[in-house]
Amino acid sequence: MRVRILRWKELEEAAKHRLFSRAEADINAAIESVRPILEGVKKDGDEALRGFTLRFDKVNLKNLSLRVQPEEFEQANRTLPSNVKEALDFVIENVTTFHKNQLPPPFTFTEVRPGIFSGERATPIPSVGLYVPRGKGSFPSMLYMLAVPAKIAGVPEIRIVTPPNPDGSVDAACLYAASRIGVTEVYRVGGAQGIAALAYGTQSIKQVVKILGPGSWYVVAAKRLVSSFVDVGMPAGPSEAIILADGKADPRLVALDLLIEAEHGSDSAAFLITPNPSLAEQVAGILAGQMVSIPEPRKTYVSDVFQNYGGIILTDTMEEAIQVVNAFAPEHLQLQVEHPFDLLGQLYHAGEILLGSRTPFSVANYATGANAVLPTGGFARTYSAVSVRDFLKYTSVVQVTSKGFASLKKHVQVLAEYEGFFSHAQAVIQRTTTGEYQETRKTLGKDDGSGRHPRSDIDPRG
Repeated sequence: MRVRILRWKELEEAAKHRLFSRAEADINAAIESVRPILEGVKKDGDEALRGFTLRFDKVNLKNLSLRVQPEEFEQANRTLPSNVKEALDFVIENVTTFHKNQLPPPFTFTEVRPGIFSGERATPIPSVGLYVPRGKGSFPSMLYMLAVPAKIAGVPEIRIVTPPNPDGSVDAACLYAASRIGVTEVYRVGGAQGIAALAYGTQSIKQVVKILGPGSWYVVAAKRLVSSFVDVGMPAGPSEAIILADGKADPRLVALDLLIEAEHGSDSAAFLITPNPSLAEQVAGILAGQMVSIPEPRKTYVSDVFQNYGGIILTDTMEEAIQVVNAFAPEHLQLQVEHPFDLLGQLYHAGEILLGSRTPFSVANYATGANAVLPTGGFARTYSAVSVRDFLKYTSVVQVTSKGFASLKKHVQVLAEYEGFFSHAQAVIQRTTTGEYQETRKTLGKDDGSGRHPRSDIDPRG
């Protein structure tokens, strides 16, 4: 199969829109088919989960608990090949090291003016559901990318849902990774029904306040439908990648790397964007040769991608190529250019940016430590990679001393009266610097009128 080369300036606006939309049309089409699945789980709980798993995954869970049992974790540890366990230990350590640096101070307090203190208290969210996909392969990498930052943030209740194997078991590498991270709640259910279980709760699976994790059209559609009452976090749908390359790039390496995200599934997107016609032609030829040796079903996935949501885009200049990348806002972006740092400051919208030919998408997907769960569908314009911050919430903490109150009283009164809030104004007009401030001195420390922070030993975690 010959990979198409598209000249950007010759494309009609409708064609550009289709490229930028990726699988969005497929996701919208999935919403109506997902709606009855959500309603079924909401109404019938575990029974619906078992029924939908049999219907969609062809797995009978009749004689199995939905929750993975301790002996299954033990069996996974015994049977998983030692080299796989060693690899998981290595990458989990890298991901842990990276994400520990994201943990903010538990409490900050700033004196914005003498006697006026404003700060933030960071606390973990109470619960989270992590979706680990399974349909097109086994993804322990997604499990540790989600569970490690949740664990570092201190989330007390972490629940993982993932589609089961044909015999009803859960992937051994996923169970080993969960065990290493310290997560014990893993459930053998996936798809839209798994999202519904986390959103509504069932007899076996407790409801959570937030759901994170990538998935198919149906998973993305389910998350959108429940987003009005549960936080579904960063949009993470079918995989997508762009390689931005110049004439110095090795066409063989570009071709190899372009296949990485394309083999995730037929709904993925993969593009080479370059101003160099010679590179475009060489890469197209190499891709055709490389695809012959890819085993099924990955071969079909790759072929579908380059017929639907992928290809090679040829621009007139590197500046135009950068404009196309920023407009696309890809999940993954790799720079195979002579001087990648020279372009870095011009690239504003990407879930991740990988610099140089020794940083293929695969090393970032697994092992560099940075999170590989990234915004898709153009949402890299406003969302970031999954991080410890996704599992924390911030509460403002404010204290005003008598000196601070004296300095702001007049201004609050003026603004309250301007906006027509009578009681707002009276609350400061009729307030004195005694009474409630005596209580403040007792609980937050001595107010000596200096305006200094009266307490430095508050336990921010409560």
